[in-house]
Amino acid sequence: MALRIVASRPDPAIIALPWSQPLEEWDEQYVVPLPRGLSRHVVRIIRLRDRTYAVKETVEEIAFREYRLLRDLQRLGLPAVVPQGVVTGRVDADGEELPAALLTQHLQFSLPYRSLFAHGMSADNLPALVDALVVLLVRLHLADFFWGDVSLSNVLFRRNAGGFAAYLVDAETGELRPTLSRQMREYDLTIATENVFAELLDLQASNSLDSDVAAHEIVAMLQERYAALWAELTDIEEFSADEMWRIEQRIERLNDLGFDVDELDIVTDFDGDQVRIQPKVVELGHHCRELQALTGLNVEDGQARRLLNDLASFTAHYGLGREDRSLVAYRWLTQIYEPLIEMIPADQRGKLEPAEFFHEVLVHRWYLSERAGHEIGIFDTARDYIEHVLKAKPDEAVTATEA
Repeated sequence: MALRIVASRPDPAIIALPWSQPLEEWDEQYVVPLPRGLSRHVVRIIRLRDRTYAVKETVEEIAFREYRLLRDLQRLGLPAVVPQGVVTGRVDADGEELPAALLTQHLQFSLPYRSLFAHGMSADNLPALVDALVVLLVRLHLADFFWGDVSLSNVLFRRNAGGFAAYLVDAETGELRPTLSRQMREYDLTIATENVFAELLDLQASNSLDSDVAAHEIVAMLQERYAALWAELTDIEEFSADEMWRIEQRIERLNDLGFDVDELDIVTDFDGDQVRIQPKVVELGHHCRELQALTGLNVEDGQARRLLNDLASFTAHYGLGREDRSLVAYRWLTQIYEPLIEMIPADQRGKLEPAEFFHEVLVHRWYLSERAGHEIGIFDTARDYIEHVLKAKPDEAVTATEA
């Protein structure tokens, strides 16, 4: 049987991988010791030159289906791992068939939920974790995607200015539909609550989560926050013609949540006395698009909001409110952000994303300033943070210094 590789962006090095060996037998020549989530399949994180991939063994038909679905999600700009290819026609040294393999690009600085708790995350962070899962699920539902297996195990989390951003990592049971009914959304939400409840109990059983955490309260929070976000993004709002300011107010509320309104359905009655509005197309990324337009930085939306706030403080501190905003952003980028990021020692660059490091330094500055009774400079803060905090953090990415 001939080896067959279908790839969206072919990497010639993929051909040289030991496809004639079961994935669980691959050694440290290829496998990178990065944390990975629970899976019903054999999964390994591998390194090829300067690229890192996740490889999953599965049935050929399922591998191609998930590969194509992940590509569809990528085209829609939804938060999911990026598919790299499918390998079929694998046989071992005795000529026995081996499972097909799905390759996806490893999501840098991402961690499965179990690793977050293993790295010291406490129960206080659970609401942020739930919020990230809710935002992911709502975004997928807005795109008419039925997940079918919503769980913490099928998500990778990236730090996002003290919170988290969630990415779909397993689309095996998913389906993009012409429209997604309320019943299917509710079914996905039911699956989410059941799976998350079981996962929290499992964490408690392994002593990774405080035993006094009420799992049923966490899943109730998941349901409530999903309902609240879905309503804010999609509900019809009616008001009199004298209250047209409520249109701008609705848009501002959505912007505060990080969503842009790309299309708004506005209907008036026959006399024009009553107005009804409903967002038709909303898209997460309001703050990151604004920051990228000003600076070229591509970060998570929560990180972008924090960086924009610091840019605003920089503008006010130097009295630059009347200057062209893009020129002020360039000054901030070259005088504050980039020099600060360059301070990170080379052997510690795998601990946090640059934007998350910047956020952590801002938080640390507040702590130091509060203790000192006066404001501490940001570069002095960064030096203190690197010396006393960053060193103790675990690596969360494959860095250039790792072979």
